[in-house]
Amino acid sequence: DLYRKVFVFRNDPSDAYVLLRAQPEQPLQNFTLCLRSYTDLTRPHSLFSYATKAQDNEILLLKPKPGEYRFYVGGKFVAFRVPEGRGDWEHVCASWESATGIAEFWLNGKPWPRKGLQRGYTVGAEAAILLGQEQDAFGGGFDVYNSFSGELADVYLWDVGLSPDKMRAAYQSLRLPPALLAWKSLSFELKGDVVVKPRLRE
Repeated sequence: DLYRKVFVFRNDPSDAYVLLRAQPEQPLQNFTLCLRSYTDLTRPHSLFSYATKAQDNEILLLKPKPGEYRFYVGGKFVAFRVPEGRGDWEHVCASWESATGIAEFWLNGKPWPRKGLQRGYTVGAEAAILLGQEQDAFGGGFDVYNSFSGELADVYLWDVGLSPDKMRAAYQSLRLPPALLAWKSLSFELKGDVVVKPRLRE
């Protein structure tokens, strides 16, 4: 249970990552990913990477530069332009549904205009799921200049699209439905220089 704790990625650039142990039982037609990050990086960095043997960017949340997030499903991405951070925690949720190809993006509890992405696609189930690196091969192929440096917390992955109420609840750290990956019952392995520490502030 990582309640009120964070992963600290100490080095920049870094070869460290956190391997998350979870496997969807079946391929995903819908999902919602949420996490909180705190960093002063201005170069590209990967927050969450879900790769299958067929597709290294099956699900990827990447910040290429301040003021933009890229959300990948099945190797294609949509970009969301956001205000440049004010040196604070940023809470992001990204959800996708195959039937409509609608990608939703929420930053700090507020929705951005929805975009179209990979309608009819299915996300594979046998995945390597990592925090802090972008996979260019199944479970590896990292480029240190896409690595994350800073603090990550409140990582969740659901196999459904969350309702707006639940998106806001995730931002406020309220009670949430059971998830494939849940911060309060996370099975993980630290690889390299990553430390679990208490959160310094809300």
